Amino acid sequence: MASIDPSNASDAFVRVLRGLLRPLVRTMIARGLTAPVIYALLKRVYVEVAQESFGLDGTPPTDSRIAMLTGVHRKDIRTIHAETDDGTSEARRKSALLATIIGQWMSHPDFTDASGASRPLPRASDDGESFETLVRSISKDVRPRTVLDELERGGLVTAKDDLLHLNAEAIVGTATASDKEAFFGANVGDHLAAATENLLADTPPFFERSVFYNQMTPKAVDDIEDSARAQAQAMLEELNRQSSAAHRRDKGKSGPRQRYRLGVYFYREDADTGTDTQGPDKT
Repeated sequence: MASIDPSNASDAFVRVLRGLLRPLVRTMIARGLTAPVIYALLKRVYVEVAQESFGLDGTPPTDSRIAMLTGVHRKDIRTIHAETDDGTSEARRKSALLATIIGQWMSHPDFTDASGASRPLPRASDDGESFETLVRSISKDVRPRTVLDELERGGLVTAKDDLLHLNAEAIVGTATASDKEAFFGANVGDHLAAATENLLADTPPFFERSVFYNQMTPKAVDDIEDSARAQAQAMLEELNRQSSAAHRRDKGKSGPRQRYRLGVYFYREDADTGTDTQGPDKT
């Protein structure tokens, strides 16, 4: 974790944070979360981050040090330490499991056809690949029936002619509110984590690029968006196949493990008439 000197905080960065928070606050209000609820959550996150990332000489920070770093009262810090998990970790594990199953269904040679597309699977089979085989290849701790119920509930899998079909829309995300929220947290969280490390480090360690154009016609943006969707989808599917093959190849090897996430987004809105800035942007 890159370090930061609190003395370097500035009004300019507060304005940056205000811009970052606006879409997040819009989401909070839409989900019925009031400011007092977020104040309590923010205090908890301040304490958690200070505990995890701001120790000294490899030892966790004391409550006094956390209070100094965060401005949270020591009484509140003790209360936060005593709280139990709020279920966020379990929601992310569930979302990751479903995403892994879908990813394998889209890329593993046992579950795809000659063209590389996911093929319909029987629920179970004694002499061939099935949905049960797929789930068991990823986790033996969860029942395939439970996974299937979740995927069907989210509209990601459809049963037809005694076979289970992976729906094309499964590629772009999940349909239920809880899964969308887990997806939102994981994707935005990792993007923000990468951007944070790039901001705080002397040499930005993560790839982060964007293209920005203003003063374009809606039709031109439509065409660019269509092209972006097609190219990004092709890239993600190819990287999914590459990652799936590497995961199978290295499954039995010993040594450290890492995870990665590559995200792609496209955003559009009415033009800012006060500027005509355009071109590639990077961090």
